[in-house]
Amino acid sequence: MMELPPGIIYLVSCLPQVLSPPALVYGLDRICDFTFGVSLPEWSRIPAYILSFPVLFTCTVLATNYHDRRQAALRGAVLPPMFPSTWPGGLDVLAALAQNFKTGYMGDIMDNQCETLGHTIFTTEPEYTKAILATKFKSFAKGPMFWDQVHSLLGTGVFNSDGDVWKFHRSMTRPFFSKDRVSHFDIFEKHATDAINQLKTRLRDGYPVDFQDMVSRFTLDSATEFLFGKDVCSLSAGLIYPPSSPLSKDVAFENHPANQFAHAFSNAQIATAYRGRFGSAWRLVEFWTDRVKAHMDVCYKFINPILKEALDKKQMLKETETIDEKAEAKDREVKEGETLLDHLVNYTEDPIVIRDEILNIMIAGRDTTAATLTFVICMLSQHPDVLRRLREEILNKVGSSRRPTYDDMRDMKYMRAVINETLRLYPPVPFNVRTSTEPTVWPGVNGGRSIYIPPNTRALYSVFLMHRRPDLWGPDAHEFDPDRFLDERLHKYLTPNPFIFLPFNAGPRICLGQQFAYSETSFFLVRLLQQFSSVSLATDVQTAPPTEWAKSSGRKALEKVVIKGHLTIYAQDGVWVRMDEANPTEVV
Repeated sequence: MMELPPGIIYLVSCLPQVLSPPALVYGLDRICDFTFGVSLPEWSRIPAYILSFPVLFTCTVLATNYHDRRQAALRGAVLPPMFPSTWPGGLDVLAALAQNFKTGYMGDIMDNQCETLGHTIFTTEPEYTKAILATKFKSFAKGPMFWDQVHSLLGTGVFNSDGDVWKFHRSMTRPFFSKDRVSHFDIFEKHATDAINQLKTRLRDGYPVDFQDMVSRFTLDSATEFLFGKDVCSLSAGLIYPPSSPLSKDVAFENHPANQFAHAFSNAQIATAYRGRFGSAWRLVEFWTDRVKAHMDVCYKFINPILKEALDKKQMLKETETIDEKAEAKDREVKEGETLLDHLVNYTEDPIVIRDEILNIMIAGRDTTAATLTFVICMLSQHPDVLRRLREEILNKVGSSRRPTYDDMRDMKYMRAVINETLRLYPPVPFNVRTSTEPTVWPGVNGGRSIYIPPNTRALYSVFLMHRRPDLWGPDAHEFDPDRFLDERLHKYLTPNPFIFLPFNAGPRICLGQQFAYSETSFFLVRLLQQFSSVSLATDVQTAPPTEWAKSSGRKALEKVVIKGHLTIYAQDGVWVRMDEANPTEVV
């Protein structure tokens, strides 16, 4: 059955809203004619129909504002400030956001409005974020608009579900992120060794390496082996060459199945993020074709055979199970060596539900850790003193060749501080949103009035902007300084107010893979810095920010790469580096 184009679906859904104003005018005209024998003159009917749209829209807005102000007053609160707009429906704001998404510095527009109107309009206030994520968790959900925008990508997975569906997905995946499972490093060791060996070879050949691409392959292979029991072998395709090299145009490389999957997966996320700039009207931008679905179809061709194999295996086992074994299947603990996919088929045999959950976890397992590793290396390239100190800790703790254990990495305080400082300035999920499900009130802050949030209100929040606020982190908030997580600043700023640092979210939806991410990031950094002693940006290849950024204030003036975000943060065109191998006999 052929699907209707997205734009047609949107226009059909808008028909009630489009038809109701002229229908109201027509109905009132007929009532007046029937009751009083008075109707609109013929010449005035078309203007009346046309004027009915702005009149009804204005009346609706005024009535809604009056009702919301009354509800706020009854609760001793005020409404949050509105994002200033001069065009109907805030079209100028949408246009500005879309343009900023393409060419601007991430978060600029929202940050400017927060500076002018306070930290409520686009939430960067810890108390409000705490309310959304924790204290008033039941009053907020992902919401229908978010679901509509990302459904082509995430389906009904854990990141795109609410209520009982979310609880179901959460309960399915929780057992796979216990301490025992995230401290088994065989998968990390296998793929880290492969990635670092390729890195050495490419650097020895005289080429810089796109570190972001390399660690994305490392985390993709690690995540898919963790999830499926078999990896997609993206590292087997080889690392990319710089654009100036003729080898970068290798057709075989581009057509490698793992590269096609990875490119489609990334493009689907970019297309999904772009929808967020157009609200519920995104289908007008993708009028004839769902761009996300086109990319996801490529991903499904890769994943569906793996799902089918797992479900067929489950069916064969079911035929030999006893009644008692079937009853216990969903309640049993995870077996040693069992993959998440094996575990999921014990909960449901719906391939769509399983596929959606796998893809949700894959985004979390691949993109967030890859982003953290990318920006750690980006920061180390600009702070050789931090790199030297981090290597000293690694070599003192595990030496130049020993594989680190879970306890080793737990004891590396400076390593954790470097990772945390990177997560502070470059949180993997920089922007997020919830929708209120009922009327709720946020507490007043700094002597201000409490804030009334009407039902069905989208509450956008940004840990990216919150993590960079000087009033929360100190006057050096825009500087990269891992010691802030070790010295007196930790007790001055973070300890009294832990909600100023939320790289893994908080509350009931806090990231289940937090320790997995710390372990994978730490493990790779140990293995990398055991073998390399320096790193620098390859400025002859690296896409640099516009020169005018250097004249700006804050972190923007310090950036050496162009940061972007879809569902997660990344560097535009990669992070190209050159690295020096350590002396094999180096001992600290």
